Amino acid sequence: METGLQEKNVLVPGSSSGIGLAIAQSLAAEGANVVLAARRGELVREEAARLPSAVGVEVDLADDDAPALLVAEVEKAFGPIDVLILNTGGPPPGTAAEVDDEQIMKSVHQLLLQQQRLTSLALPGMRERGWGRIIAVGSSGIQEPLPGLALSNIARAGLAGYLKTLSAEVAADGVTINMVLPGRIDTDRVTTIDAGAAKRTGRSAEEVRAESEASIPTRRYGRPEEFAAVVTFLASTAASYVTGEQVRCDGGLVRSY
Repeated sequence: METGLQEKNVLVPGSSSGIGLAIAQSLAAEGANVVLAARRGELVREEAARLPSAVGVEVDLADDDAPALLVAEVEKAFGPIDVLILNTGGPPPGTAAEVDDEQIMKSVHQLLLQQQRLTSLALPGMRERGWGRIIAVGSSGIQEPLPGLALSNIARAGLAGYLKTLSAEVAADGVTINMVLPGRIDTDRVTTIDAGAAKRTGRSAEEVRAESEASIPTRRYGRPEEFAAVVTFLASTAASYVTGEQVRCDGGLVRSY
């Protein structure tokens, strides 16, 4: 399939490992110019050096000035952003009864406000050029709230509402906006979540993982590159009539339509 991503300029935050890195690698393989960004500066620069046309930027997405800094880095390295990936690490586990104001505000800042800021900076140029892709890495918790991940459920639902509303406003300008919702993708974050569940329940991490895998119709965790393939399709010219969608990549974990 022809993706039309050759020489497109892409920003992938949170891309030193896991899902973000897999997305950056997949888009780079299609000929895109990619800016990888993460707090682990040395690691993200090493990963960028392995790609044909990429740079790595050290940045903490929690910093208020991070969105403007990242957009400026893409423009300096390659030009205006054509494909914006919204991706950041998730907040710590916790129940809805336990969370407090400070935790909620911090999570909303991380998962909603900073993503909105990135979008607002990249979007005008996309609309002017008549082409753009904004793809958010969400969570299956948007459609089926996940026990023990209250902060993620709350803040990501806000991002989903913002992007769905925005998608209709800019569709006629050639800009598509979608979310891809991972279930249990085999990353460091999922390992941490499993470890937390093991500690809370007095079981081993292996037992927790086995139980989790048994709940997935495919009977396994997904691979980051499988998730990245869905993102790459949505970034492509082939997906020009797909917008405002939440596409699950979860092995059938969420049982609703």
